[in-house]
Amino acid sequence: MNFPADFTSLLSRTGKLVALTGAGVSQESGLRTFRDAQAGLWQQYKPEDLASPEAFARDPQLVWDWYAWRREAVKGVRPNPGHYALVELEAKIPAFTLITQNVDGLHRFAGTRNLLELHGNLQRVRCSDCGTFAETWENDSGSVPRCMHCNGLLRPDVVWFGESLPRDPLEKAVEAIRTCQVFLSIGTSGLVQPAASLAHAAQSNGAVVVEINAEATPLTPKTDFFFQGKSGELLPKLIQAVWGN
Repeated sequence: MNFPADFTSLLSRTGKLVALTGAGVSQESGLRTFRDAQAGLWQQYKPEDLASPEAFARDPQLVWDWYAWRREAVKGVRPNPGHYALVELEAKIPAFTLITQNVDGLHRFAGTRNLLELHGNLQRVRCSDCGTFAETWENDSGSVPRCMHCNGLLRPDVVWFGESLPRDPLEKAVEAIRTCQVFLSIGTSGLVQPAASLAHAAQSNGAVVVEINAEATPLTPKTDFFFQGKSGELLPKLIQAVWGN
């Protein structure tokens, strides 16, 4: 792909950039989306039966087993060229913030440092009562592990249906968007709120909005630049086009 000269020139001069990534980036590593992963045994359940506070209260063992299965599924997955290209981009831009809706931890694995995980991380576990994070826990298939501090049930540190996003990463995301010059939307449907509103907020604050996606989304008509394709292919080419390495 040949990127427009005005875009590559803009990116080479950008001092503050925010990137938002969604499930499309992880899919290129072979990782299934939440709903796609509901195959076999899990196909009989609605998403709300596996990922909501009500589901955990009703059947904590079922929810724990679902996320334990997902953690195992992620262990063999590795970052793709799109993840690593974003690490390179972080090294090129003086003020770079990566906001992700993904919970697989692949951006952290790839080496991104200024990372805001809006929906949490599958690999982290915390107490459902006191909120204390657990570094280790007993993997007894017959029961849900309990907190060493208060004996509350442990749960995955992810955002479930009906829960608010964690305040700290959300506030940092909003602050980064207030002053960014370029906003990249990568591999996200633009449908899940409040992340879907971030591009519009950035544009309202004067940022140039750029979308990289395999398909057009509701955001596409409102972008300044839209590049259709896989992020694992386009992002490395973009780095090459702008910085030549």
